[in-house]
Amino acid sequence: MESKALEKRKPTTVTAADLAPLFERALQSVREDMGDSPYIAEALKVLPVGGYRSAIGCFWNAVVDDLRNKIIHRSLSLFNKTVKPSREIKIYEDFQNHINDDQLIDGAYNIGVIGWEASKVLKHAKETRHIFDGHPRSSDPSIIKVLAMMDDCAKYVLNVEYPSQIIDIDEYMTVLGSETFDRNQVGIETALGDLPEVYKNELANRLFTAYIDPDTSTVLRSNIEFAVPILWRVLPKDVKFQIVRRVDQVMPKGDANATEQGFAFVKVVGGMRYLSMNARRYKVKPLVDKLYQNLDKWAVENEVVKELEPFAPYIPPDLLHVYASALTQTFVGDMGHSPQFSRRDFFADGAALRIPKMFEAFDDRAAEAFVESLKTNKILRGRIQNPAKLARLRSLGNVVLEKVSETFTYRALLEALVDEKSEGRFFKELKG
Repeated sequence: MESKALEKRKPTTVTAADLAPLFERALQSVREDMGDSPYIAEALKVLPVGGYRSAIGCFWNAVVDDLRNKIIHRSLSLFNKTVKPSREIKIYEDFQNHINDDQLIDGAYNIGVIGWEASKVLKHAKETRHIFDGHPRSSDPSIIKVLAMMDDCAKYVLNVEYPSQIIDIDEYMTVLGSETFDRNQVGIETALGDLPEVYKNELANRLFTAYIDPDTSTVLRSNIEFAVPILWRVLPKDVKFQIVRRVDQVMPKGDANATEQGFAFVKVVGGMRYLSMNARRYKVKPLVDKLYQNLDKWAVENEVVKELEPFAPYIPPDLLHVYASALTQTFVGDMGHSPQFSRRDFFADGAALRIPKMFEAFDDRAAEAFVESLKTNKILRGRIQNPAKLARLRSLGNVVLEKVSETFTYRALLEALVDEKSEGRFFKELKG
């Protein structure tokens, strides 16, 4: 009985024939064009006879070779920028003399040849090679160790196709400034969307700098206006925030043109939400004041409302009352007569088209400013006694009522405003 138990515990002998299918299965996941790699061919020779140390070394050499070629294909200039080697890498052989394995992995990750997970796994594979192939006195690696490394190398490098080539930022900025710049949206999406995050950040900041520069040509500025919204869509939120907040750095310098261009850049990319409260007040307050001081001057109302429209969701709280009052009076307009027109209901036509959409950005606080303006603006209260003007005010009331919460303080007043049968109750609520 005892001899049978010992016999059961006896380890099974693994032959080269038993291992061959395991190695073949691991190698099946290697990219087809890597099939003629001399390093993989060497690994296949030594594995059946137990040359596990050599196999580990060969597989790591195949990874290094593949990463070098992919980096050359992707962008050597960006690799040099991110790694900052002691000597610029220009050809394949330069990697052998001036780049160690850690620099290779980090550089490949930074320019988008491999992902974050691959960079971590490859660091571990590099240590496996260092221990077992670089130190002959280390313990013998097990077949499990060899297969695990082979699987990692194949999964994260040797089975991964070549990455797409990426633009050189310096070259791209030069092309942007030329009249031959290809304004093809698909081409721009491909060029900019595939940039590593660090270079998207760099390019976006360089575009902002160029856009506000007074010496920038109209050609470059126009091409930036075409390309930067495409780049903006693929920027991380923190980068968008950082770029828009550069407006706050420009404003104190006193260069009105640069400041105006900074705001224009923010408008082009649709980054109003990232403006600081100080930047919003800088831009919005003069416009609100100008509108309030030029009510019933239709040309001015049309111009100012057009400039205010992009800022509608971002009005500083301390400006809401004047803003809501001025917009409402602009939209309602005045009664009059003209020998040129067969009408008595006058208002700034261009502004009137924009204002309802601007009211759609109202929250409870803005809606409260709207109601308070009805209570305090004597000119407006006088004008809405006319049915035509009350009807115009009612259309704004419908927009506001859709935006406020169920607990809004003046909800009953708004409901009376939008109900034609409750006109008397509305005016009563307005006096209350």
